[in-house]
Amino acid sequence: MNYKEKYDVIVVGGGHAGCEAAHSAATLGSRVLLISQNLETIARMSCNPAMGGIAKGQIIREIDALGGMSGIITDKSTIQFRMLNKSKGPAMWSPRAQCDRKIFEKEWRLCLERNNNIDFYQDSVENILIKNNTVIGIKTKMGVKIKGRSVILCNGTFLNGLIHLGEKNYKGGRSGEPATEGITKQLIEIGFKHGRMKTGTPPRLDGRSINYKLIEEQKGDNQYNCFSYLKKNKIEKQKSCYITYTSKDVHKILKQGFEKSPMFTGRIKGHGPRYCPSIEDKIVRFSEKPRHQLFIEPEGKDTIEIYLNGFSTSLPEEIQIEALRKIKGLEKVKLFRAGYAIEYDYFPPTQLKTTLETKLTRNLFFCGQINGTTGYEEAACQGLIAGINAHQKIKKKNPFILTRSDAYIGVLIDDLITKGTEEPYRMFTSRAEYRLLLRQDNADIRLTEKGYSLGLASRKRMDNLKHKNNQTESVIKFLKKENIDPKIINPLLKDRKSALVKQKKKLHSFLSRPHISFDDLLISDKLKMFIKKNRIDQEAIEQAEIKIKYGGYLNKEAEAAQKLIKLEEIRIPEDFDYQKLNSISTEGKEKLNEIKPLSIGQASRISGVSPSDINVLLIYMGR
Repeated sequence: MNYKEKYDVIVVGGGHAGCEAAHSAATLGSRVLLISQNLETIARMSCNPAMGGIAKGQIIREIDALGGMSGIITDKSTIQFRMLNKSKGPAMWSPRAQCDRKIFEKEWRLCLERNNNIDFYQDSVENILIKNNTVIGIKTKMGVKIKGRSVILCNGTFLNGLIHLGEKNYKGGRSGEPATEGITKQLIEIGFKHGRMKTGTPPRLDGRSINYKLIEEQKGDNQYNCFSYLKKNKIEKQKSCYITYTSKDVHKILKQGFEKSPMFTGRIKGHGPRYCPSIEDKIVRFSEKPRHQLFIEPEGKDTIEIYLNGFSTSLPEEIQIEALRKIKGLEKVKLFRAGYAIEYDYFPPTQLKTTLETKLTRNLFFCGQINGTTGYEEAACQGLIAGINAHQKIKKKNPFILTRSDAYIGVLIDDLITKGTEEPYRMFTSRAEYRLLLRQDNADIRLTEKGYSLGLASRKRMDNLKHKNNQTESVIKFLKKENIDPKIINPLLKDRKSALVKQKKKLHSFLSRPHISFDDLLISDKLKMFIKKNRIDQEAIEQAEIKIKYGGYLNKEAEAAQKLIKLEEIRIPEDFDYQKLNSISTEGKEKLNEIKPLSIGQASRISGVSPSDINVLLIYMGR
């Protein structure tokens, strides 16, 4: 690092948000400083060694389509890949990868170090330097002042972090690392609202002490797919995960520790994640359930350390080990380290603009858990957007904003800045009203051109996209042109209990039927020859099948999205005075003044703003 240099973007924190923020801003051409109190822990997977999952997998593919790195890094470190929800419709399909924790960290570090626009510095940031309500740099714990045109805070769980284990607690950002102090106090003095949240992590186990013969094996998919659309990596040999369960005996032991649990004694004040609760929470909230599912997941290729997914806890260590040894397959288990809970500061994200820049201080951006989210994927996509917009702002370029119909990333950011959150926010497919449009398979179709226009996605990505689109259209064209004889298709239709045909029909008409797949149509020799001759990729076949089978639904959803876009296009001035509109409810005025929506569309999604309030706004806007 050069003390005298004035950086374009200073990224505070080297977690998943910080890595994507630094990479995106630097790739676009900004001079970036990534500062972390420990450069050895860049991109550390503090909790589960996995990426993706329901809705989260879609986010990683969107990051990749835009030119981010999370998908590529995940592919390089994957030890098991699964496509979740394949029994459901394509809107629900979600890729998930079990990763080697150490390889994941190593690959992220290498990626960042190869970018000549990124400098690194190891120290803790205690203050943000501000002049005339605009960021001008940072001051570290060691008293070093570093100038910067913008600052992105990606502090994770480190802001006044407090770790709880039974009746003991101590300051820390995560196990073995100190908390960050100073920033919260300064932001409160500026006028920011803040709160406390809580998350937790399960115990890590010695894999040699697990009896795998007694538990259910969960293998990876036979047909391996990549997260990244660039597709370079293949897994030579996938590692298995395993499934086991708690029991009434396990619950009885755990309950004995409740009187020493920081959750039930009131020592933890922060709100925990609703959809990833601790084992204590599960026992209380779902008291009628005799058991809960647990996933035994390897931490890497060359380690015996195991992550016990589903057993997050802050109970005393002796209670943890006693309960674990009552679980099938874990009768002789040994602990690497106990589970614990952590409380940390966050800042309600309604204080942010759509770009993730704060409303109170210019050129100051927040992303990740500081905004009240939980999960690597949610953090990474915020880092990507904050990095892009920090670069765009200081270079006097247009902000980069994704809408709810563009991407899950757009849904997440809109939810945060419009509705806020009082508990750790996690993405689900149910949060997206246009989830049939926002599938994991078409993230490149939706977003790569946007990333390329920015300068983040490469020319190669655009070439790949063009190739995929051309192949998809050629498959659809062939299916609409080519007939198949009843003698060939009727035996299949009879087997699938589908209506038989009396004359030749186009192939695409059968693909529209519920229980007929593209693979079924390969009984047509002409179709097989077409696929082989033109070297049609599996992705193009998948796209063609989805477009034909779900065409009507896709069109309806696209029409609904267009209506939303029309409301988004009706802009509201940032300094608009809602008090002068007497017909708007008092609550509506308060919420509109607090959030300061940029459009009628955003205003309509604010809790407390009624449809009649929106009508008044529309009339005032001449609509």
